[in-house]
Amino acid sequence: MYILENKELYRYEVHSLVKAFYPAEDVRVVIEGTAKAEKEREDHPVPFMYVCFSENGIQIRYEDGRTYDTFGTEEADKAGGDVCYDRKSPACKEALKHLVYRSLCEVTGKSLPWGDLIGIRPTKIAMAQIEKGATPEEAAAFMEAEHFCSSEKAALAARIAVREKSILDGMHRKDGYSLYIGIPFCPTTCLYCSFTSYSEALWRNRIDEYVDTLIREMKECAPLTEGLHLDCVYIGGGTPTTLSPLQLDRLLSAAEECFPVQQAAEFTVEAGRPDSITSDKLRVMKKHPVTRISVNPQTMRDRTLQLIGRRHSAGETADAFRLARQEGFDNINMDIILGLPGETAEDVRYTLEEIMKLSPESLTVHSLAVKRASRLAGWIEANGFSMISNTDECMDIAAAGAAEMGMEPYYLYRQKNMAGNYENTGYAVPGSYGLYNMAIIEECQSILALGAGAISKRLFFMDDGSIRIERSDNAKDVETYLKNIDEMIERKRKLFMPQESD
Repeated sequence: MYILENKELYRYEVHSLVKAFYPAEDVRVVIEGTAKAEKEREDHPVPFMYVCFSENGIQIRYEDGRTYDTFGTEEADKAGGDVCYDRKSPACKEALKHLVYRSLCEVTGKSLPWGDLIGIRPTKIAMAQIEKGATPEEAAAFMEAEHFCSSEKAALAARIAVREKSILDGMHRKDGYSLYIGIPFCPTTCLYCSFTSYSEALWRNRIDEYVDTLIREMKECAPLTEGLHLDCVYIGGGTPTTLSPLQLDRLLSAAEECFPVQQAAEFTVEAGRPDSITSDKLRVMKKHPVTRISVNPQTMRDRTLQLIGRRHSAGETADAFRLARQEGFDNINMDIILGLPGETAEDVRYTLEEIMKLSPESLTVHSLAVKRASRLAGWIEANGFSMISNTDECMDIAAAGAAEMGMEPYYLYRQKNMAGNYENTGYAVPGSYGLYNMAIIEECQSILALGAGAISKRLFFMDDGSIRIERSDNAKDVETYLKNIDEMIERKRKLFMPQESD
């Protein structure tokens, strides 16, 4: 389906909301008078939705003739005559989102769990209200009234915001940082994955070269953090445990030599794939100050594991978890994904039952996100979108299982094109929260990120209380990263070196 706008305004917001209501559709937003619009009109004379921005208001007209506009709405009354609706402004943006959402609710006969919110950090809204003095109940009510969130999701966001605030207040925000180290290699590429990852088998002869370059980047960038407190270290990917024990030892030794990792409140290695975990690698991590690892099943159904391209069985996941326990790891996270192809609520219940037997310290519950860059997009085209589903029942099963293990929700984020328009939620037993997860989602601290595809962020705390964020991206392609490491190091120097205006 295509949507026609008379002006180039908020195309992303319109696309995101329509896609949320029509996840199986190829949604395209085009601008009136352009070649793309003319091409769409040749195939479909009447667009699914026509959005008309004018100085005094916004009007939406659907292909069946139904019309909706902002004139006389509560938002327009609040704004008075101060808003020009044919140019960008916060008031125009909010009015548009409200109008699109409300009209789509009527057209489709359904609502979305998160209302008109399309950003990845809904807890920020609740957090902002709480920091202004609102109670959690008042923050939740605000999200229901202003963004049409369901009462359950609004309450969840407020509850997590309170917990996050109490934890993050203990971190060094202005004078601290977290360290991310990326390993972009995987045993196989999962069906749903769109992250930058490279085949371990194809790159095996050059992984040493990658580790050498990464260690050089560590040594060159370590001085940039002088005077800052290191709160978290996170080694992610890809799959960091695709490294051999010797390569992993070299990497962890270099991290200890370059950075004060002993003072970090958390040092995570995302072991991730059970088929990459061995006792030798676990002992290497235990020799260094690694405090937290992940052993990620995604599902405990073998048939689904085979379908999504994992080379391990559910039994091997349990074996890897028990091996980590034997080697002394007492803070282990497990990831699962709801909405995997063909899985039902009964499959989710089975997965939770199997995980409860293992009793990890934390559980991250993902709602499947359909990424265009993943092989899943092609699978859906061949097999149909109806095979991808997530429901309130599945989300409730996961939440109940986490609660039964003594866990509480502590962070939350959303992605585009999530099954059921739900969210990703981290659960943990008290004291085992993933601090880095909260720091990166809430963007409350600078991050020095090293390795292919890593994105460094520096936070500038302004006098008016606002925060400005600047970024420096490393090349995603491993070959480009290896060849151009000098340029990437120099950009990080410019980002982190003190400046007179800081």
